[in-house]
Amino acid sequence: MVKSRISDALSSYKSISVSSAVEDATPHRLIQMLMEGALDKIATAKGYMLHHNAAEKGRHISWAISIISGLQASLDKEAGGEISANLDDLYDYMVRRLGQAGATNSPEILDEITALLVEVKSAWDVIPRQLAVQAKQAAY
Repeated sequence: MVKSRISDALSSYKSISVSSAVEDATPHRLIQMLMEGALDKIATAKGYMLHHNAAEKGRHISWAISIISGLQASLDKEAGGEISANLDDLYDYMVRRLGQAGATNSPEILDEITALLVEVKSAWDVIPRQLAVQAKQAAY
């Protein structure tokens, strides 16, 4: 009984914490959070894959696909030019490969997509620092 209440309280806290983080996030941070979420879902799917839990593996791969599809849909293809077009192609590739990973039980494909997404995220993570440096330079 006590364990159930603690679990419920932790779930409520986590939900409130995530909601607050989303409400306070800049658009840039929201993209980072989506990428982090996709990486988490892929890692979780890999764990379930290695433990032969097909249902949960499939659920988490589907969740990762949804997140990456959301990232793809949020691209501003007019303003983004070639970078946006390249990201569109990359996200499309990731979605197709995640489907293949689920169908073939391939942790190697999950590792491939993780590496690609980490590379995109690391480039995205540099943007705030670059903006801060530019702001400092403009101030002088």
